[in-house]
Amino acid sequence: MTATSTPPSTSTPYSELKAPTPVRRLLTQPTTGPLVALLLACAFFSFSSDQFLTGGNFSLIVQQVMVVGTLAIGQTLIILTAGIDLSCGAVMAFGSIMIAKMAAEGSLPPLAAIALGLVVCGGFGMLNGALVQKIPLPPFIVTLGMLNVAFALTHIYSEEQTVTNLPGPLTALGQTFPLGKTDITYGSLVTIALFLLLAYALSSTGWGRHVYALGNSPEAARLNGIRTSRLTIGVYTVAGILYGIAALLLISRTGVGDPQAGQTDNLDSITAVVLGGTSLFGGRGSVLGTFIGVLIVGVFRNGLQLMGVASIYQTLITGVLVILAVTVDQISRKKAR
Repeated sequence: MTATSTPPSTSTPYSELKAPTPVRRLLTQPTTGPLVALLLACAFFSFSSDQFLTGGNFSLIVQQVMVVGTLAIGQTLIILTAGIDLSCGAVMAFGSIMIAKMAAEGSLPPLAAIALGLVVCGGFGMLNGALVQKIPLPPFIVTLGMLNVAFALTHIYSEEQTVTNLPGPLTALGQTFPLGKTDITYGSLVTIALFLLLAYALSSTGWGRHVYALGNSPEAARLNGIRTSRLTIGVYTVAGILYGIAALLLISRTGVGDPQAGQTDNLDSITAVVLGGTSLFGGRGSVLGTFIGVLIVGVFRNGLQLMGVASIYQTLITGVLVILAVTVDQISRKKAR
């Protein structure tokens, strides 16, 4: 009786498997690509304009993006759950008009008007989340409808009038303080603090891990004991409160309550989120990436303006960048399967 020979194994022994090197791990991070793009853009514009690489100009860039950046934090939370919010700019505009008008007319003390504005914006977010989760309706449809509701309420309540003569507390965040030879606004610090706070919440808390789980697979999250309904409504509510903070930052930057404000900020916030490497399909991305995406938008617009490029071409270039970012996301998703 002859013994049968065992074919040699072609699998690699466990001991021979190599752990990813630090460089490889760095290159596979979703924020690496956006960070490289930001650095390349800064290098290009620094050679194109002598005014670009100055402390004052970088402070101006942060001031220019602090409102959209704050909106983009809320947008990131929602997109991580595989949703989207088209109403953020309109909700912010309504919040800003409500805060400005109540404070300017003396209906409420300034701090009470600010608090009410935050509550109302949070209420918009809660309603969005409830409609998405409880009926349920697609986030695109819900927030598109809420965009029109908030836009109409803004113009009805403001009577198409810009609110001026605002009390000091409403514009306090627009004040500056010196840092070396550069003036920094308090509003810029608020935006950066919000990015740090939400980055910590997403990366280091159970709530953050649940948000990612919800975006990856709502059913799997539910089967693992996550209260997906409450979580979804909570995410939209937190986003709404962030829109209220953006409303206050908008008032502090412009010094008025403008009913025409925020009409394209919803698209700008989505642009920043996508450029920062957050997947529109949910479950992947970070607030840090969004911060980089916001800076990319700000750097491109500022740099092109310094070069004398017309604003319409700035919009064109931003649109191309978004398409490229989504294309990269799709390709990476297919490779990961």
